Amino acid sequence: MAWPNCIHALALAVALSGAQTAIAQDFYSGKKIFIVSASSAGGGYDQYARLLARHLGKRIPGAPTIIVQNMPGAEGVKAANYIYHLAPQDGTYIGALPRSVSLSKLYAHHEQSLQFDPFTFQWLGSLKRDTGVLAVNAKSGLQSPEDLKKREVTLSSQASNSPNSMYARMLNALYGSKLKPIEGYEGSTAGMLAVERFEVDGHVSGGTTAPLKNKIAGWMKAGTGKVLLQFGMNRDMDYPDAPTALDLIPDAEGRAVFELAFTEQEIGSPYVLGPKVPAAQMEILEKAFIDTARDPNFLTDAASENAPIYLLDATAIQALLKKAYGSPPPRIQRLRDLAIAK
Repeated sequence: MAWPNCIHALALAVALSGAQTAIAQDFYSGKKIFIVSASSAGGGYDQYARLLARHLGKRIPGAPTIIVQNMPGAEGVKAANYIYHLAPQDGTYIGALPRSVSLSKLYAHHEQSLQFDPFTFQWLGSLKRDTGVLAVNAKSGLQSPEDLKKREVTLSSQASNSPNSMYARMLNALYGSKLKPIEGYEGSTAGMLAVERFEVDGHVSGGTTAPLKNKIAGWMKAGTGKVLLQFGMNRDMDYPDAPTALDLIPDAEGRAVFELAFTEQEIGSPYVLGPKVPAAQMEILEKAFIDTARDPNFLTDAASENAPIYLLDATAIQALLKKAYGSPPPRIQRLRDLAIAK
């Protein structure tokens, strides 16, 4: 192509791109955007979704109304399937998904019901990263992680494939602990109440929501409970004396298995668009998401709710997914064998 023609083609492409963005901006004027929260009302993920909803519209041209819709079910798979297949692909539906969805294809949880590909979701980013904890009742007599090897330690758990039980099985196999999950508790609130009543010795959480941390803070102040161990790539400095599971595992491959599992902890609280949402809408919403997460007013609001903000952009999430799914097959299989109940 001749040089003048190249310039003409480039100018035309830029003009078309600008026109598409302008159309997308006009599109949001007077519209509603629905954030589909994969958790029930009042849950940790729902807290962040509603926090985002209060501020996101101010950053989108046309100032659309933001509405949160709750769609719990199958550990986030129901909402993920909806955003991927059924929701309008026009930029008016955002999925607020749990961290577990990011690795669900790797674990093959709910394999028959997975109707999405994590690599073709359009990721907006995440507002937090998670670190789980093992909190115990002081009456248990457990003082250190080494005590977890000395006798059977009962834990409240939701289900066999929840982090409450998964991390317990992994720690038993890779560290030699004797954790025994007691399954059937409906959520972390019920699980922590069981610890408080001393129905069980402790509770392993997948993350640390504001209500859970408030409960633990009350225990620590009263001397009725403590955090013995943490589960994540990063230590929550509210519990400086509690090591992470990675600190306990003696061999490098065992630590690598836990690190693979903790990928979802790093991804934390992700937000996605469907795979067919036009690029112009995606660009506007991604910028609005990033700008909101950095907005001092948003951060002040989050702090007032004890909801720490740790921004992870789409590029970082995609890099974490690529690394996790590209792990050596024997490592992935070992994680599946350890994490998934037989």
